[in-house]
Amino acid sequence: MNGEQRDGDAVLRDDDTLEALPAISGGAPEGALAGIRVVDLTRALAGPYCTLMLADHGADVIKVELPGTGDETRTWAPPHINGVSAYYLSINRNKRSVTLDLKHPDGVQTVLRLLEQADDLIAGLHPGVT
Repeated sequence: MNGEQRDGDAVLRDDDTLEALPAISGGAPEGALAGIRVVDLTRALAGPYCTLMLADHGADVIKVELPGTGDETRTWAPPHINGVSAYYLSINRNKRSVTLDLKHPDGVQTVLRLLEQADDLIAGLHPGVT
């Protein structure tokens, strides 16, 4: 997350170990998009890939996930690492994450506060929801 390597010495099976490779800029503050904040309301494939590229180039991406389950791609396994799908971990690297219930007024207010400090919103919601 934002350049930090997590579980860099995790054992996958037998003597295999996980080596976390850096992203293009590793989410480093000197990336081309440093200082840009993006609120990510995307799920599944295209949207998270878009925000991944922004995060890889230094943008501060805040991914909003569902309470209780998070993004549904967390369960797209095998393969998985410590119970979280490898797909989810790869497509969401260099992002920060928050869980919010967007069907509750408090969740909506929190997103609005995030947007006050954001430069961009990337959303993949049903028409009319945003």
